[in-house]
Order: sequence, then C-alpha cells, then structure tokens
Amino acid sequence: MSRNTAVARTGSEQALAVYQQLRARPGTAFDEVADRLELSAEERERCRDELVSLGLTAPSPDPSAAVDAVVDPDVALLRLLRRERDRLRERLAATSRAHTALEALAGPFLRAGATPRGEIEVEIVDDPHRIRRSLADLTDSVRTAAHFMHTGSVRREELPGELAQDRQWAERGVRIRAMYSRRAASVPEMAQHLEERAALGVEVRFASVVPMNMVLADENFALLPTDPHDLSSAAILARGPGLVRSYLALYEYCWTAAAPYGEEETAEKGGDGLSEQQRAALLMLASGIKDEQIAKNLGVSLRTVSRLLSEVMQELGAASRFEAGVKASRLGLLDGEGAERGV
Repeated sequence: MSRNTAVARTGSEQALAVYQQLRARPGTAFDEVADRLELSAEERERCRDELVSLGLTAPSPDPSAAVDAVVDPDVALLRLLRRERDRLRERLAATSRAHTALEALAGPFLRAGATPRGEIEVEIVDDPHRIRRSLADLTDSVRTAAHFMHTGSVRREELPGELAQDRQWAERGVRIRAMYSRRAASVPEMAQHLEERAALGVEVRFASVVPMNMVLADENFALLPTDPHDLSSAAILARGPGLVRSYLALYEYCWTAAAPYGEEETAEKGGDGLSEQQRAALLMLASGIKDEQIAKNLGVSLRTVSRLLSEVMQELGAASRFEAGVKASRLGLLDGEGAERGV
C-alpha cells in the first residue's frame, strides 16, 4: 500500500491524534505535536485545516501567543450549530425579500407593463431572423384566430412547417384563414400544399390582387411589410387591438371579394360581364395606379394589362380609359354595389 493511500485513509485519525495531544498538553504548539507525530508538511497542513474547519482549534486571542487555542468538542459543536442557524436565518430572510419582490412584480408593476386594450405598440424590424422568431412564437400564443395574406407562393422549405402549425392550431380550435394570389394555385407544388391545408380545415381563398403579405392574430398581433411592393423591405410588427383591428378590417374587405377554394372557376365572371381580373385592373386604374404596377400586382405582363383594359373599355362601351372609369363609377363597379345597370 502506498503512503499516499494510507494518508488518505488516516487523515482524520491524524487530526484526531493531534487534537488529543493538544488537549492533553495545554500550551503545546501545533508544530511541536506534529513533530512528535512525525507528520509531513502536507499532513500538517491537512490536519490544521480540518481542526480549524471543525472549530476545534482557533487562533489564540493573545496575538503574542505562539500556540492556538484548543476548543472543547461540545463548545465547537454549539458554535457550528449557531453558525448554521444564523446562515439559515439569513437565507430565510433573503427568500422572504425575494418573495415580496415577486409579489410586487406580479401585482401592480406587471399590470402597469401590460398593453392596455386601447394602446398599441409598433416596431420596425429589419432582421429576418427576428421576423421568423416572431412568426414561430405565434404557434403557441394564438388562441382564437390567425389570418394570412400571401402575394405569391410560400417558399418550399416553409411548407412542412406551415402544415405542422395548421395541425396544432386545428387541434386547439383556432380558426385559420389564408388568402393567396390566384397565380399561386398555378404552381403544382403549391396546389398540392393548398389542398393539404384545406383538408386540415384551413379556409383558403384566391384573389386576382392581394395587396401585401400580412399576418394577423387574435386582434392583437400584425406583421406586414413597410413597402408592400418590396419583399425584402423591413416589417412592421404591431401589437394592440387599437391598430390591429384596422388591418383586420382591410383583410375582411379583401376576404369578401376573394373566391373560396374550389369555387375559383365559378367566380371568374362578375355578373356585369367583367372577369375578376378585369375588375381588379379597373379598380387599380381608377385608383391612379400605373400600368406597370397593375401588371406587377396581377402578376402579368404589361401587354396583358393593356389587353385587359381594352376589354374593359369594350365591355363598358367607353372610348377612353377616363370614360371607362366614369361609367364604372356610375355602375357601382368601383365600390362593389352595382347600383345602376344602364348608362
């Protein structure tokens, strides 16, 4: 057996032997006892530390004394218990202070930090990772309804995650509505994805013109672009019913004008002889939007826009675009009323 192993096993026995010698010979120095017991420097240090930690020896109250004070075991035990009691009291006091602080935070301070129903929070976010995190957080936070606008197809890598999100929400009874540009359904992969979303209970509609990408949730969350025509632009992150309800009103207007999934073909003509695409081009023309932007919004070429507007003029019996706008207004085609049917 090596010496180190023996030392490891007899360390406390050595400390006990030193302590007994110190008690039997009051006034004897520690080093004198250690010499008598033939302890190495390492053993001496270990024994000294053990006795001090147990409170069995302590520096002499007389600075000039060369020996340590030896403490009776019962006194050392009482002192140790007293220190632990004082330490426990301090811990309890700290716990009580923390509990009081938590109560204060969970009470008026927490209510003061909450967003009142009439107030709003608006933030411009240009970090794509932050935008994705905000959208991911919706999976757990949405309680009643989520509404989406898509100007184009969803990226391929996002499709599985969207379906997983739909399943979670469907299990919790969340209403999900998704509005897409009509051209999104022309992409085979998207057509399959939309069929799967509809099978999960997602309400899907198509429109010739979707004004912007938009996400709304529970009348308390909105995410939309700062520039609807630039997909790389920063996003507006809004919270609070005071503002989100306004976006929801816009969404409801667009939703009403869109065709439900599976009914796109029957909704192609609007009872006045204009197709939905022609009507959309007419509305944008009357709003002062230039042909280039109309083409971009519809996802068609400039040539197609010219053809659509020519067809509108022919349908309305107008000799110019201006006249077409006037006649469309008189017919109620610009507000969806269709109040008049004669010119």
